[in-house]
Amino acid sequence: MAEYYDPDNYPKQWNYLQSGTIIDDYMIERELARGGFSSVYLARRRLDQVQVAIKEYLPRKLAHRTWNNQVVANSEETKALFKRGRALFFEEAMVLAKLKHPNIVEVINFFQENSTVYMVMTYDYGLTLEKILQKRLLDISEEFLVQVFVALLDGVGFIHQHNLVHLDIKPANILIRPGNDPVLLDFGAIQTFPNPARHKQSKVLTNGFSPVEQYLSNKPLGPWTDLYAIGASMRACLDYKSPPQATERAQNDSLIPAVKAHKKKYSKKLLAAIDWAMAVKPSDRPQTVADYLKELTAS
Repeated sequence: MAEYYDPDNYPKQWNYLQSGTIIDDYMIERELARGGFSSVYLARRRLDQVQVAIKEYLPRKLAHRTWNNQVVANSEETKALFKRGRALFFEEAMVLAKLKHPNIVEVINFFQENSTVYMVMTYDYGLTLEKILQKRLLDISEEFLVQVFVALLDGVGFIHQHNLVHLDIKPANILIRPGNDPVLLDFGAIQTFPNPARHKQSKVLTNGFSPVEQYLSNKPLGPWTDLYAIGASMRACLDYKSPPQATERAQNDSLIPAVKAHKKKYSKKLLAAIDWAMAVKPSDRPQTVADYLKELTAS
C-alpha cells in the first residue's frame, strides 16, 4: 500500500520548526517567513549567540514534516520531485556561499539534516520594500530611488558577472536596511545563462515583475530579464502598486509610460530609465547593468 499524506490529520505546529529546536549548532527562535518551497527562521548560533536567518527546504505541495522534524515526501508520486528540488536547493546554497557582495544576502553556512537542507544567512535588520510600499511608510523621493537602485544594481551586476540571473527581483525580495542600504534576498529561482536546457527547469513567476520571456520556454533569459524586474520594482515605488502582468502588456499595453504618468514629481531622466527597463520586448531593454547604470546616473 502506498504511503500518503493526509492534511486533515496533520498537526498545525508541525508546519514549522518550534522555538527552542536545535539543528546543527543553531537554536530556532521563531519563524520569520514562509513560502511554497521553504520556511525562514530567526535562529541563534549557540557558539557565540549571534543571530542568523535559516532557510529550510520544505515544498509543502511535495513534502511535510513528521513528528520528529523529518521532512518526507507526501507520497511515492512526489518523492522524485522532492529529491530533485532538494538537490537544487543545495546547489543554490553552494553558489550563494561563493557570492560575496554587500548588497546580496550572505550565505555563511549550509548543511543537511532532518532529511532536508538548511541555508544559514546573515540576519539583517530592515524592512522589505514591499512592506514600505504597502504601508506607505515613505514618500518615495527621487533621491531614495536612485540611492537604493544604484546600490542594488551593483549587486545584480556582480551576479551577472558570474553568468547567473536572479529571476525573482521584486519589492518583497529587496530589504531596505538603515541608511537606505538595500540587500537582495531569495535566490531560489537563480539560473545560469545562457541556458539551453532551461525548458527542463521549473519556472518562478511573479505577475507584474517577471518579464514576458519568463513565461515562455523558448525565449533566452539574461541580464535584460533581471533589468525588467528592476524597472518594474522602481515603477511600483512610483505607483505604490504592482505593474500590470507582462503577458497582458504584450497583448495590449495599457500601462501609461512613467515619463507621462509621473512627470510632475520626478525627472525625465529617471522616468525614461524606468520605461526603458520595462520595455516589453527584451531587445528594447538595456542589455547589461553597465548600460543601465550609465543611463540612470548620467548627469
